[in-house]
Amino acid sequence: MMKPNLFTADSAKKELYMLLFIGALYSLGIFLSNTFVNIYLWKQTNDLVNLATYNLAIYIAQTIVFTLSGGWAKRIDRIIILRTGVFFLCLFFLLVLFTGEKAASYNLLLGGVLGIGYGMYWLAYSVLTFEVTEPETRDFFNGVSGLLQSLTGMIGPFVAGYVITRMNNSHGYTLIFAVSFFLFLLAVVCTAGIKRRAAEGKFGLMQPMKEIKHNAAWRNTVLAHVFQGIREGIFTFIISIWVFIVTNSELSLGTFNLVYSAFSFIFYYIATRYIKSRQRKMAIFISGIVLSLSVLLLLIKLNFTTLLLYAAIIGMFYPILFVPYLSLSYDVIGKARDAAKNRVEYIVLSDTATNIGRILSVAALLAAIGIWSVASIPYVMFIVGIGPFFIYFFTRHITSYAPAASVKRLPKNEIAGDDNR
Repeated sequence: MMKPNLFTADSAKKELYMLLFIGALYSLGIFLSNTFVNIYLWKQTNDLVNLATYNLAIYIAQTIVFTLSGGWAKRIDRIIILRTGVFFLCLFFLLVLFTGEKAASYNLLLGGVLGIGYGMYWLAYSVLTFEVTEPETRDFFNGVSGLLQSLTGMIGPFVAGYVITRMNNSHGYTLIFAVSFFLFLLAVVCTAGIKRRAAEGKFGLMQPMKEIKHNAAWRNTVLAHVFQGIREGIFTFIISIWVFIVTNSELSLGTFNLVYSAFSFIFYYIATRYIKSRQRKMAIFISGIVLSLSVLLLLIKLNFTTLLLYAAIIGMFYPILFVPYLSLSYDVIGKARDAAKNRVEYIVLSDTATNIGRILSVAALLAAIGIWSVASIPYVMFIVGIGPFFIYFFTRHITSYAPAASVKRLPKNEIAGDDNR
């Protein structure tokens, strides 16, 4: 009887590694190109409304397709959904290459296709994360995933910025978008390393929605996800535009991301190694306050020095926030009513909450520009920037998971040698 158990444990570790590798390929492809798609579109129009509409299309399409993918995951293999999502990411970059200097005219189409790719990819990736990890390995998985994202975040934008500035701009963008296309193709190939999984039962959001009313931990987790999205909605593209406006250089944007990712890499290591279950809430509290106040740096004086300082601060404190916060969120889902049967629905609802926050954020920006002009942007940034503090506000009463002594952990040296952590 021991051999099947050992085989299962080895298979689980192999799948965990493979999912991390797929996530790294995805991150490298996104960091290499998507960091500069917003700049690519901005340079064609210098129109922030056009850019905000493009990002709004991403969030709306992602929300719709993420929910639809949840239903599909109950009928077909989620690996197929993952592959289809990556296919749409490939299609997005092909469309960007095909439309070229007229890409900004197709901002809704491009945003919709990218949102479809995101929706399918993240639904499948989130469900697989839940399935290949256990409560005692989730901090490790989220931490290593963050380390890999930070590493690719250091390499991708800086290399892309260097290539674009050294080459003719249009040729540089073409090369970078093409490389991303092939990285996503490689990610599709790597999905063969994860076994097929089929969920049981019918898809329905009624149970997790009812749970919002009866389960305080789940209700607070959903609200925390909304406020996570409220900050992410406009910060993901406004900061990049500000860096480019201040410096007029893609290489400077690459440098900004290099600084952010370098600090993020270090602090994901620290968060993974030193933040234990009992320290999760304090970590979320401290990082939430610092991230909320960090926006003031950009409002007091906007130059490249303050932007780099801001990059360093968020690089330090986003890992301290997200490693315990994401682990806590998965723990809440794992302990919710009928979690084994409805895990897909719980994940769909939590992601929908995040995207609702993002949509509200972009809608507020567009409304502010329409009413008060672009001069209102700093004020909107300050208001939505306090989202991380509310993450603590809603998670402070959630009970952290503490693995029982009887629960067998994966040995650290078998997951990733201490020298590499």
